[in-house]
Amino acid sequence: MPDTSVETLFGSLDDNLRHLESLLNVRIRTQGHELLVEGDPANTAKVARLVAQLAGLLDEGHPISDRDVKTASELVAEDSDVDLRQHFLKGGQLRQAGKRRIAPKTANQKRYLDAIEVHDIVFGIGPAGTGKTYLAMAQAVSYLLAKKVSRIILARPAVEAGEKLGFLPGDVQEKVNPYLRPLYDALYDMMDVEKAERLLERGIIEVAPIAFMRGRTLNDAFVILDEAQNTTSEQMKMFLTRLGFGSKAVVTGDITQIDLPSGKTSGLVEAMHVVGRVEGISFVYFDDRDVVRHKLVQAIVKAYEAHTNGRVADRQPA
Repeated sequence: MPDTSVETLFGSLDDNLRHLESLLNVRIRTQGHELLVEGDPANTAKVARLVAQLAGLLDEGHPISDRDVKTASELVAEDSDVDLRQHFLKGGQLRQAGKRRIAPKTANQKRYLDAIEVHDIVFGIGPAGTGKTYLAMAQAVSYLLAKKVSRIILARPAVEAGEKLGFLPGDVQEKVNPYLRPLYDALYDMMDVEKAERLLERGIIEVAPIAFMRGRTLNDAFVILDEAQNTTSEQMKMFLTRLGFGSKAVVTGDITQIDLPSGKTSGLVEAMHVVGRVEGISFVYFDDRDVVRHKLVQAIVKAYEAHTNGRVADRQPA
C-alpha cells in the first residue's frame, strides 16, 4: 500500500490501531507496512478483514477519513461479515437532505438511521454532539422532499433552565423562540433559508413548544421531539399518543442533562422503562465514541461520565 494509505489506516501515532485493540481485545504491532496481530483467532480474523476491505477502497481511490476507519472498526467488531463497501459507498449515505448529503459517521449513527427507516417511533438517547437531532432532521427533510410525508413538526419543551420565561421580553411566541433556536439552526443547515421560510409560512414545517401538541392528531407527518429529557411524564405520554397514520416520530434527549425542577420525573427516563419493550418502538443509545464535534468534546463527555459514575459509586452503601 502507498504510505498515505498506511498512514490513514494506522492513524496519527497509530491511534486507529489502539482503538482497534480496545474494541477486539487484541495486541497489534507494526513492522513497516505489515501488522502483527495477537489474540483470539476470531478477532484476529476481523482485523484482517477490516484491513483488507479498507485497503481495497483506498487502492480504488475512495477517500477514507480517520473517523471512517474508526467507524469501520466498530462495524467489523459488531459484525464480522459486514460489507464496508456497501456501508461507505451505498448504504451509509442518505438521499439528498435539502442542500446536503448526510452520511452516518459511526456505527450507532447508522443503526439510528436504519431504525428510523424501519420503525414508526425511535428514541435516540445520548450526549451532546452525537448527531441525534441533526440526523433526525436530515431524515425528516429527506422524507418531505421524497413526499413520504406531507409535513415536518419540530418540538421542544420550553424549560426554564436558570431563567424565568416571565422575565423575558415579548409575547409567548417570542419568549419560547430562544428554546427553539437550535431546531431552526439545524433546519437552515439542511435547506436554503428562503425555501425553509416559505415552508414555515405555509405550515408545512412547524417549529413549536411541545405544549402546542396537546389535543392534536399528527397524520402524515415526520415529528421530532428534541431535548426530551426535559419533558414531564404527562408531556411525554401526550406526545407519544399524538402519532397518527402515515407518521414517524423521533425522540431525542440526553438523560445526563435534565433541567426539570427537583423532584420532577423526566418523561424520557420514564418512557425508557414504560415503552422500552413495546413492539414497533426502537431505542438507540449513543456514547462518547459517537461524538462528532471537536475532539475535546469527546474528552469532556468522558470526563463528566467518569465524574458522575464516581459520585454514584460514593453514594452506594458499603
